Amino acid sequence: MTDRLHALIAAEALQPVDPRVSAFAAELVRPFGGAARAVIFYGSCLREAQLDGLMLDFYVIVSDYAAAYRQAGKGGWMARANALIPPNVFPAAFDNLAAKYAVLSEADLAKACSMQAGDVSVWARFAQPVRLVWGADDVAQACVLDALCDAPVTLMRHAAPLTDAASADPLAIWRTGFTRTYGAELRAERGDRPDKVVDFAPDHYARVGEAIAREHPDIGSLPRAEAETRWAQLQRRGKRLTVARLAKASFTFAGGIDYLAWKINRHAGTQIAIKPWQRKWPLVAAVFLVPKLLRSGAVK
Repeated sequence: MTDRLHALIAAEALQPVDPRVSAFAAELVRPFGGAARAVIFYGSCLREAQLDGLMLDFYVIVSDYAAAYRQAGKGGWMARANALIPPNVFPAAFDNLAAKYAVLSEADLAKACSMQAGDVSVWARFAQPVRLVWGADDVAQACVLDALCDAPVTLMRHAAPLTDAASADPLAIWRTGFTRTYGAELRAERGDRPDKVVDFAPDHYARVGEAIAREHPDIGSLPRAEAETRWAQLQRRGKRLTVARLAKASFTFAGGIDYLAWKINRHAGTQIAIKPWQRKWPLVAAVFLVPKLLRSGAVK
């Protein structure tokens, strides 16, 4: 990577955050002991001045799953589930704030931000501005920053071949990329969300895009037909993985079915109410709920 790209990503990721977010991050890594490597704060809460009443989003990066869950006193099946369908997702509460956090190994983080990723879930999020709010040491910080530099390159490599080269909008590639990533998962957000992501920090995306174009002059060289084929594969795999992760979360995420309903209602304007039996049997509820949401258009 160029010094320019690394400097831009580091300057963004290392900005200070609300002290409560930093304290929350320190609390999240405590159970994982020496296996904890870093914490990334991401998502819509970065764009909010008021955190109370919101669900914060974190990624906890660990050295490896077996060591992390052994330190945390959790069963070995947790480590196997995390390795099989990463990440595992858990709820957390601290200092009157609520959050969900995903656990990902350093190796899986690097792969998930690269062109070798089989789905968009990590690089689509980390191509956006995020914050590195806790690091075990300089090596851990460098590992995360390398992945954060790869994520926007991966997005632009996928999106550039599908973007009109004659467009006068220098942010067109980003808009294309985020529109495609939202279509590659089961997402509850409305159709204008990709534009809002870019419009929140257009100067950042312009600078990062310029640095990537300078380092990778072949960024749009993938034939359009090949790019479309790859996006179709990412879409099919991404939606299957969303369902699989939802099912897995029913075992790891207490109240996960209520969170799912809350998120959909918030973004899609629906009035989904979870019944007592659905809380008791969240996996069965998910099997029935996801097709219903697809038919209604609440999740696409």
